[in-house]
Amino acid sequence: MDRPPASYLDTSGWDPRDVISGGARMIPLSTPRGEFRVWTKRVGNNPDLKVLLLHGGPGASDELYECFDTWFPQAGIEYYYYDQLGSFRSDQPDDASLWDLGRFVDEVEQVRQALGLDRSNFVLLGQSWGGLLALEYAVSHQQHLKGLVISNMMSSSRLYNGYARDVLMPAMDQAALAEIKRFEAEGRTDDPRYGELLMQHHYVWHVCRIPRDDWPDPLNRAFDHINPAIYVPMQGPSELGLSGTLEDWDRSADLRGIDVPTLVIGAAHDTMDPEHMRWMSGQLPQGRYLHCPDGSHLSQFDDPRHYFPGLINFLKSI
Repeated sequence: MDRPPASYLDTSGWDPRDVISGGARMIPLSTPRGEFRVWTKRVGNNPDLKVLLLHGGPGASDELYECFDTWFPQAGIEYYYYDQLGSFRSDQPDDASLWDLGRFVDEVEQVRQALGLDRSNFVLLGQSWGGLLALEYAVSHQQHLKGLVISNMMSSSRLYNGYARDVLMPAMDQAALAEIKRFEAEGRTDDPRYGELLMQHHYVWHVCRIPRDDWPDPLNRAFDHINPAIYVPMQGPSELGLSGTLEDWDRSADLRGIDVPTLVIGAAHDTMDPEHMRWMSGQLPQGRYLHCPDGSHLSQFDDPRHYFPGLINFLKSI
């Protein structure tokens, strides 16, 4: 199991993972399978605007948000890095029953309480799987939210799969697509050739449009740190749609009931349908839409000149 950086180490007799250092702390977490800890780190100080970041995956890491350091501090926004249970800097229990959407929602609520966030200051921002989790949290706990940001995530797994099938796949090199599907059918998604095909024919077009050799270090580290024990059961083995336990997830009918200021972020080259995300913003009573014309799924990296000014304007407006 990955442990926190060496800066946490001490010899004073208590668990070094509980030490608060440089804004970082391990938060105790109660689950049906026992007690664990999750890692968080606060940056900045703003009593009226505190943004909790939910990373993608499932099972990726907070490193996907390190680019926020270039934008948020100068805007005076307080924000929290957070590795969900099973992810890089948090505890990584070997118990598949923990990788359940409802339990993750409860985890976010426990983290909110531990950090002292409330309706006067609490904005929840999730990207990809983090957007799904943020939307699910809002359905159950919107009374605690000052604002909500759903970045690069549709409200329906079925519609996401349809977009991949009807729009993304036909535009791919069909020989490469057939080879990708063959690897998936044979259960060989751990084959290096499968990863090479996805990178060449999917990732650099729809996940991050920066040339692969120029990917920022935080993005490379985040990919290296994905926990497949979470990712594969929930997302499914295929990178071209959802086929795991999230396959039937759909909150489209619940959008009208989320009555807090909400920003939905989409991108022209995303794995997710930008027109559906625009539609989502219209269903939300206080919804707004931000479009990233040069971006893909990780617009915070490949279209920051549209992503961050629009996001910061929204956050300051609430």
